[in-house]
Amino acid sequence: MYYNTFVVKQSIIIQRKNQVILLPIALIITGVLVLGVIFVNGWTDAPNAIATAVSTRVLRPRTAITMAVILNFFGVLVMTFVNAEVAETISNMVSFEGGQNVAQIALAAALFSIVAWSVGAWYFGIPTSESHSLIAGITGSALAMGGTGAINMSEWNKVLIGLVISSIIGFGGGFGVAKLMQKIFAHINRSSANRFFTVGQAFSAAANAFLHGAQDGQKFMGVFMLTLFYNGIVGRNSAGSFDIPLWVMIMCSLVMGLGTSVGGMRIIKAVGMDMVKLERYQGFSADLSAAFCLFASSLLGIPVSTTHTKTTAIMGVGAARRVSSVDWRIVKEMVLAWILTFPGCGLIAFLMTKLFIHIF
Repeated sequence: MYYNTFVVKQSIIIQRKNQVILLPIALIITGVLVLGVIFVNGWTDAPNAIATAVSTRVLRPRTAITMAVILNFFGVLVMTFVNAEVAETISNMVSFEGGQNVAQIALAAALFSIVAWSVGAWYFGIPTSESHSLIAGITGSALAMGGTGAINMSEWNKVLIGLVISSIIGFGGGFGVAKLMQKIFAHINRSSANRFFTVGQAFSAAANAFLHGAQDGQKFMGVFMLTLFYNGIVGRNSAGSFDIPLWVMIMCSLVMGLGTSVGGMRIIKAVGMDMVKLERYQGFSADLSAAFCLFASSLLGIPVSTTHTKTTAIMGVGAARRVSSVDWRIVKEMVLAWILTFPGCGLIAFLMTKLFIHIF
């Protein structure tokens, strides 16, 4: 089996016997960047789903990470078959005008900025949201291309709704469930209660890992479908939506799982150990609240941040015990990172888009 590979007119031609396969260089670059962003998401964002179970010693780090890898994979596959509206929201949020080649350059610039921002946040142990980075990145690039007219505000409103929902349900749900658990188990033997919460948190942590895949996997599949669309490989159906192929689901699932398997103990430590010292009933309460919010949002097609949802739930369970039990210095750092993500990552994407268009 022999291959000859050479470059012609910004494309890579692979010749295999009598077959000729034409692969546009733009497709290869943006495809690699999309997969890189998905990998970084699994590496830096997925550990949030299992952080509380590790911090309360319900699961060992390696066991929790292995579970997250498997359930992230199935979360992407199953939820996309059930409801792919989150992917549709992301793919319809912006419009890259200016021709196929220019659109590819803008998308590549957005993806580059997301990776740069996310890796920088990981280095400092700050659990920023890759979901917010993704939204900020593609929005910044679209603004560089076509101004405010390139933004579909009806889809962007879902992001704002998700931001509010994840904060209210995350914090309020965590606070409420923790208070309820305190009342229910007030007169029950501590060792019996801990056995219940150990099993309960193992299942709720698994649900969070599954739903992380359901939410974040769809977001990044939406961007991957844009990459294929701008290269003319896929088109939109009569409803204006994408029919996501099974191979795209599997590939995105595998890459996210690979990223998660790299580790993420920095993020687990920041979310599950430094912000609040959790007991098992608190970990169970936070996981249950976050899982409910992620599940409801996925069914409604509202893109929410797993990081944002999980950390606000942890804040809520900590405040339910006493406000002083929350390390508000860590909370302040996280909130500041969330606030800076939209303008920071968006500005990087805007500038990189202008630079990439000038160079290429």
